[in-house]
Amino acid sequence: MTPTKPVLIVGAGFSGAVHARVLAEAGYRVDVIDIRPHIGGNAYDHVDANGIRVHAYGPHLFHTKNKPIADWLRQFGTFVDYTHRVRARLPSGVMAPLPINLDTVNLVFGTSYTTPEQVAEHLARVAVPIAEPANAAEYLYAHIGRDLTDLFFRPYTKKMWAFDLEDMAAAVVKRIPLRSDRTDTYFADDEIQMMPRDGYTAVFERLFDHPLISVALTTAFDRGMLAGYAFCFNAMPIDAYFDFSEGELPYRSIRFHTRTIADAPAQDWSVTNYTDAGSLTRETRWDCLPHHIVHETGRRTITAEEPCDYRDNHRERYYPVKTADNRFQAIYSKYKAIADESLPRMSFIGRCGTYQYLDMDQVINQSLSTARRWIAARA
Repeated sequence: MTPTKPVLIVGAGFSGAVHARVLAEAGYRVDVIDIRPHIGGNAYDHVDANGIRVHAYGPHLFHTKNKPIADWLRQFGTFVDYTHRVRARLPSGVMAPLPINLDTVNLVFGTSYTTPEQVAEHLARVAVPIAEPANAAEYLYAHIGRDLTDLFFRPYTKKMWAFDLEDMAAAVVKRIPLRSDRTDTYFADDEIQMMPRDGYTAVFERLFDHPLISVALTTAFDRGMLAGYAFCFNAMPIDAYFDFSEGELPYRSIRFHTRTIADAPAQDWSVTNYTDAGSLTRETRWDCLPHHIVHETGRRTITAEEPCDYRDNHRERYYPVKTADNRFQAIYSKYKAIADESLPRMSFIGRCGTYQYLDMDQVINQSLSTARRWIAARA
């Protein structure tokens, strides 16, 4: 039997939306609140004055090996295939494939390799023998050597995370594949790569389109709300909920610099990474994503990203910081223990609630599992 009181969900991004939909389909009344004036969380997109669909918080590119997750998401929109390509602009101005592949190695070292075996042998020669890498620098040195590490990863990491590679956990760079063939697509190991034809915001509109779901935007969470609800799934930052009693969990944020260009040359990649020591990490040409030219105006929109501390950007939290010594994870663990002990009618969810860097498919999978377990426990 469903409770007489509704369930409160704090956050209208993917974690909140998936919880809301699963609970509503099981017969629970759900109230969703979000402090922002729009649904979709960081996946929110819109069509700008140039007729181009822009992702307000940076490019969101759905990719996964998990077919059931993709099939579940397809219920809420029409999706089209998309193969993501990235180029790295070297200090010389040359555009190199990223992730590193055979052509990247030839460009950097002036070699003329033609087979994956030759590239693998080259990387083995330049690799530093480190049996158990303790941080991101050692992991990269052990796989691609110092030259490629310092060119493609060292300046980028410093401006992205405000830490040196030696301070970062190896998991931060393990996310980026390293190739010895000519494969130049970013998510080549994921069988499913797709984009919503009509944008992510349209997907969220359908996710929330259920008679048992109500959504209130520009609404901040207040503890006094809890008395009116049977349970709360909370995607707010867990340290903020506890008034930072155990210390503050750091996040990196992004300042977005958007410009308009005309007569843009054709290119087969959408994202360019900057390897120099400047303040920008990457830029996105939105028209290079499928169905992102919504109204043809002849103008194109480009957004460059400048990382910063979230406290310097209106406390907009994007990326949890994961260091080699796990010191911030230890702080999160304290908050998690307090929550488990003192909040029997609340569960923290999503990237900020669990202090994890999660891709969209991981958020959906985690949210489906959590919501279904919660329902099963009350059956």
